Amino acid sequence: MNTDKIYAEAIANEYALKNTSKVVALKKLDRKAKSRANIFTYTFGTIMALVLGVGMCLSMKVIGEGSSFMMVVGIIVGVIGTVGISVNYPIYKKLLENGKKQYAFEIMQLAKEISEQAE
Repeated sequence: MNTDKIYAEAIANEYALKNTSKVVALKKLDRKAKSRANIFTYTFGTIMALVLGVGMCLSMKVIGEGSSFMMVVGIIVGVIGTVGISVNYPIYKKLLENGKKQYAFEIMQLAKEISEQAE
């Protein structure tokens, strides 16, 4: 098996002109339908993980003045972070569903045109 030939063909395919503009448009619509949900989920999840980490550091007296009050504040902040992380996936599913509903007609119409064209 000639791996150099396979590698050369793969690179050539990247630079070849695409005649299937409808397929590219379909991929862009699919990405657009999912992008809002993905951006929110990654951002919100990262922020809530950081909130949870700050809460853990406060409750273990790593940061802060080390008093009992700061430990209680750390526990409360940690619980807020945990709740935020827990609701992240259901929010993602809802946002993804809404994005798919918003672009469903266009995607289905374009997919139908592509499948009829292939026949």
